Amino acid sequence: MPEKQDDLFAHKSKNWDMNSKRVQNAKSIAELIVKNIKPNKEMVIMDLGAGTGLLSFFVAPFVKKVVAVDNSPSMLMEFESKCDEFACETETILKNISTEDLEGRTFDGIISSMTIHHIEDVAALFHKLYRMLNDGGFIAIADLDSEDGSFHSDNTGVFHHGFDRKELQKFAEASGFKAIEFDTASTINKPHRAFTVFLMTARKQ
Repeated sequence: MPEKQDDLFAHKSKNWDMNSKRVQNAKSIAELIVKNIKPNKEMVIMDLGAGTGLLSFFVAPFVKKVVAVDNSPSMLMEFESKCDEFACETETILKNISTEDLEGRTFDGIISSMTIHHIEDVAALFHKLYRMLNDGGFIAIADLDSEDGSFHSDNTGVFHHGFDRKELQKFAEASGFKAIEFDTASTINKPHRAFTVFLMTARKQ
C-alpha cells in the first residue's frame, strides 16, 4: 500500500492569504484570465491546485461555479472556511490530479496558479487536462518563467524551476490544444531578484 502523501502546505495554510505579494499576484493573473478568456456565468470551471482559493476568489464573479481541486487537506479547509465570500457556487475535491483521475467530471475551463511546478510529469498533465475539458473549453495556467531555483526558500515538492514557454507550448500542442498564447501576468519581487509569471491560455477545439 502506498504511503499517505504528506501535506506539504499544512504549516502554511493558515497564513497563506496574509502575504500581500501572493494576493496581488493572484489578482493580476485573474484579471488577465478574465481579459483573455472572457468567461461567463454559464461556465463551471476547475481551479487546479486551488489552495486557499486566492485565484478562485477573483475569478468567481465571472463564472457559475468553481470546483477547487487540491491535494492539501489544510489548504482546502481554508478554502471552505471562506467560500461564502465567493461570488459563485463552489465545490472542493481533495485529489492529486497528477496521479489520480477525476472520474466522470468535465469542465468548461481549467484555471491554475503557481501549481504545475509541483507536478513532475507536465506532459502527461496536459493530456489529462485536455480529456477533462468540454469541447471549446479552455485552460488558463499561470506559473513561473524559467528561474535559477531561488524562488522557493525550500524546494521540497518542487519539480521544476519555472518553465520555458516554448517547451510548454509543445506539450500543449501534443495534447491537442489550439490557440495557445502566452502573456506575462505579473512580476514577483523578492530581495535577491524579480521573478516573472506567465499566463498560458489554450482551447480544446
